[in-house]
Amino acid sequence: MSIIESIGHPVNTPQNQAVVLIVADDPLINDTLGCFLSRNYTVLTATRRKEAINLLRQAETTPVAALIGLSLPPAPHTPNEEFALIAAILAHSPHIRIIALSDQNEEANARHARALGATEFVSKPASPEDILKLIQHVLTFNDNASQIDDELVGNSAVMQNLRAQIKQFAPSPFPVLIEGESGSGKELVASGLHRYAKRANEPYLTLNCAAISPDLMEATLFGHDKEAFTGATIARAGYLEEAAGGTLFLDEIGELPLELQPKLLRALENNEFQRIGETQSRHTAARIVAATNRDLKKEVREGRFRADLYHRLSVFTINVPPVRELGADRLQLFEHFRALYSAQTGFPAFQLNQTTTDRLLAYPFPGNVRELRNMVIRLITKHAGKTLTLREFEAELDIADAASVTAVSPAPTFATSAELVTYALRELETQHEFSLDATLRHWEEAYIEAARQLAHDNLSQVARLLGINRTTLYNRIDALGRAKRPPSQ
Repeated sequence: MSIIESIGHPVNTPQNQAVVLIVADDPLINDTLGCFLSRNYTVLTATRRKEAINLLRQAETTPVAALIGLSLPPAPHTPNEEFALIAAILAHSPHIRIIALSDQNEEANARHARALGATEFVSKPASPEDILKLIQHVLTFNDNASQIDDELVGNSAVMQNLRAQIKQFAPSPFPVLIEGESGSGKELVASGLHRYAKRANEPYLTLNCAAISPDLMEATLFGHDKEAFTGATIARAGYLEEAAGGTLFLDEIGELPLELQPKLLRALENNEFQRIGETQSRHTAARIVAATNRDLKKEVREGRFRADLYHRLSVFTINVPPVRELGADRLQLFEHFRALYSAQTGFPAFQLNQTTTDRLLAYPFPGNVRELRNMVIRLITKHAGKTLTLREFEAELDIADAASVTAVSPAPTFATSAELVTYALRELETQHEFSLDATLRHWEEAYIEAARQLAHDNLSQVARLLGINRTTLYNRIDALGRAKRPPSQ
């Protein structure tokens, strides 16, 4: 049963309030779906990734859902552009529900789209009525309740350490830099820093630096005077000023334009800034908390981020662990979302047996909390009240991407490099005619064959699994083939 077939009655949505974004390179899809969905939503349409991001930045209301057709240029019939768009949309607005549409029911693409953050993957053709029901259904799952008493979920040592850091750094007025992978929950850490601070009753504002056009970022952050630029009919305060004595959370700080970084640095060092068009300085008492999924040290080395601003932002640094490092907390987090969404929808919760529980604990969740949450949404929709089989559970996993995360050392696996050296010593001692070239070729051939099996011989997917480009893959396959052929007479 598909997710569309398993949906019951559609949920009523306030008309002409919510916004839906459609991104497809086929004008017929944009027109047909746009016309049908406009009865229930305000519809925005785009044909390319850049156009879609510009629409998001300019929209007065953030879309509640986005429909993405997996055939966008510049590389039609390959999903790389669409995968990049999914990541870009979620960087802009983490709570948008994304539904991927494809001409082909390719399981590997579906799994990877879901791991990146898509709530569901639908094969075309799908009727507009079914798409509407699906949008309405996924919107019944409320993201605002993704916390337990505003606390992070889990009791492992790493989570206890994370909570301790939040409470330790919260009372300080100095900046905090939160680092972590996309979807790992950095925004929960930021809100925790405000909640445990002495300024908890003051404003808490969030500005996503990826969500604002670079041309508008200065006015958004620092404010502007009347007639400071075309269209500035009235003076406006920026986020830094409106945060007053509270907390300003700058998400995706790595996206802050380089030319604005000195102005933010001045605000951090002197608590002073200027609105655009003004000459007098204004004072701010806001505490800055910033977050990034980039390696800012690398950004500094490559000239895309100022070293002085980095050091000022990172007075305190908190690293949010990815889900794969949470151990048994993965199960607690999974059970939290299962109970939460069962209560929200009224669907009876599905159950895991020991086999599926073990599989859950072995899966690294490359998409982190976002992937885990969306997985629960799909499972409770399709298997409410059931005990999941291993096949039903594994259908939701991005096996290929998980393999690229976990398969980083050759089998047999070794806990330490010393164990690997011991294994190599044993091999050298017991083999009279050891050949390093032959051994490396053996491992290379085995990994290529394993990747081909995982990717069903899709060589583009094989190259991605192995972390090499497709041309390199072709050359290595060809070289392995030549090595097997006897020398010509």
